[in-house]
Amino acid sequence: MSGTNHVVHENLPPVSAEEEHRELEAVAASLGNFSRLLRLITYIGEKYFQGEADKLSEYSIATEVFGRSKTTFNPGEDAIVRVEAHRLRKRLKEYYENEGIDHPIQLSIPPGSYFPVFTRIATGSATIETQSVIVPARSGVRWRYYAAGAAALALATVGMYEVLLAHNGGKKNSAGVEVPNAPATASLNQASYAEVPLRILAGYSGKPQIDSAGAIWQSDDYSHYGGSWTRPQGFVARTSDPMLYEHWRNGDFSYDIPLRPGVYELHLYFVATEAASNGASTFTVAVNGQRILSGFDIDSDAMGANIADERIFRDVSPGSDGLLHVNFNSERATPSLSAIEILPGTPQRQLPIRILTQTTSLTDHNGQLWHADNYYLEGYTSTKRTQISGTPDPDIFATERYGHFTYAIPVDTRDRYTLILHFAEFYFGPGVSGTGGVGSRLFRVICNGNTILDDFDIYKEAGSLHALTKTFNHLKPTTQGKLDITFEPISNNATVSGIEVLDESQ
Repeated sequence: MSGTNHVVHENLPPVSAEEEHRELEAVAASLGNFSRLLRLITYIGEKYFQGEADKLSEYSIATEVFGRSKTTFNPGEDAIVRVEAHRLRKRLKEYYENEGIDHPIQLSIPPGSYFPVFTRIATGSATIETQSVIVPARSGVRWRYYAAGAAALALATVGMYEVLLAHNGGKKNSAGVEVPNAPATASLNQASYAEVPLRILAGYSGKPQIDSAGAIWQSDDYSHYGGSWTRPQGFVARTSDPMLYEHWRNGDFSYDIPLRPGVYELHLYFVATEAASNGASTFTVAVNGQRILSGFDIDSDAMGANIADERIFRDVSPGSDGLLHVNFNSERATPSLSAIEILPGTPQRQLPIRILTQTTSLTDHNGQLWHADNYYLEGYTSTKRTQISGTPDPDIFATERYGHFTYAIPVDTRDRYTLILHFAEFYFGPGVSGTGGVGSRLFRVICNGNTILDDFDIYKEAGSLHALTKTFNHLKPTTQGKLDITFEPISNNATVSGIEVLDESQ
């Protein structure tokens, strides 16, 4: 913390209340020209010792310390608390690199919290040994301290500090991206790791939700800063799970997620509102200090407001501190996120995507999960389930999406993909309607601007009520990380029953 050459010393005595008292006085004296910082640290301490630590939030600090309106304060637009907390942490760092460099007790405000933490620094050690809290009274009044409360809070903040070691508050790498601090003493025990698959509804604080595949999405966790918002009621296109987009986190914010060592796949879910679709609204997203999205505009990426947008990134791993740091930073507008998902990954290869034109998921004879219809725009779906021959998995072909429609399937931009389309002729032929035959249904399929099927006639190739698959290799994603597939009628409706996308990486 102090920047000096120190070594670890174990079995140091605990920090006493008297030592805390002296150190806080010294720090407070150094803040004489920083009235906002003094008010901030005083308020945080008073709330704790009044037994109201649960009320320490960005909103309470903004309204009770910095005079913001309780009815109009918007943390997505007003970053005063984050700015002042960053200034305080920076000031403490400077203090202990200069006039406080030889202090045996040092004060810090752990990222992700507003608790003051005291650390004993042995001669030759910048390592956390004992932590406790002391609180200054208001300016001009004698300092008060509470040893029992300090000891209790010490235990809580030590645990919090180990898990929330992330946000560095302004240090940037050569790309200009904020990078997390990773203290050498950072360690996570097994109980600290998040369970994967991990699915988080950004900005949501209610009971767990279940999606169309039966997966559980939890309330917002591991997040720091930003504001939580509820989306106005309205239709969201290109999703079978609109509940993913009912809330969002907005502002400059981060997620610091404790993960076991390994390779993971990161999915980010966005949706632009009508208000955000007027002009460029760009922001950046970085993972462990490396940008994965730059100049990102949700409205442009999704091609419109109220359209679900998903981005996928393979080969994501936690940093050396055991945390996956995902930072969202403003450019022309404040960032916004609807949901975040972390799945066990396969090195160098995106997980397969399999979707059906049905409202529920199913598992095929190979044990592979097929998700409910997703990523589509326009078209219609059949409700009657039809028995199809020529396949060990007739349920995959039992329904169809038909008409003139599109799919925008998210993929990692770095790879090439195999697309497998599954068809059946449900209407034409003597075995079904008794009318039509060859040439009755013709359509084309276009992927990312290239025609991959033209004058396609299911009946001509497979007859009616018989499974038919078509495979296309080496498909390159768009720069938006999509396989954009258009089903365009020529004679009668286009149709499809199932879609698979497989990463070709070795």
